[in-house]
Amino acid sequence: MKNFTAILSAATLLAGAAMAQDAVIGAELYARHCATCHGEEAQGGGPLAPALLLQPPDLTKLTERHGGTLPVARIVMRIDGRDPLVSHGSPMPVYGEFFEGTDVILKAETGQPVLTSQPVADLLEYLRGLQKE
Repeated sequence: MKNFTAILSAATLLAGAAMAQDAVIGAELYARHCATCHGEEAQGGGPLAPALLLQPPDLTKLTERHGGTLPVARIVMRIDGRDPLVSHGSPMPVYGEFFEGTDVILKAETGQPVLTSQPVADLLEYLRGLQKE
């Protein structure tokens, strides 16, 4: 049983390494799926923002607004639709099916695992890099 646990742990680490978060892909996904509402610089005020009931927040200040900790679980669940935001008549994001999936394990700010898709993991890594000090 001890060997099985060691093998399982090693396989989990290798799988995580193979599916590392990629900020470059995240930037491409952001430009394609998010900038229309959140703006090219992720500071809110994208071209569709005036049509929304709730204005998109400044995504460069997520860490600042949450006491110095990036709210990983909330970001993941907001993007993949588990924590829907209905600011434009449908859940955010309107293309949520693209972001569905549980093939990547991320570590939430609480230390707990969060299952999500590779595109969400990549977007999260991009957003992490945008945070202002």
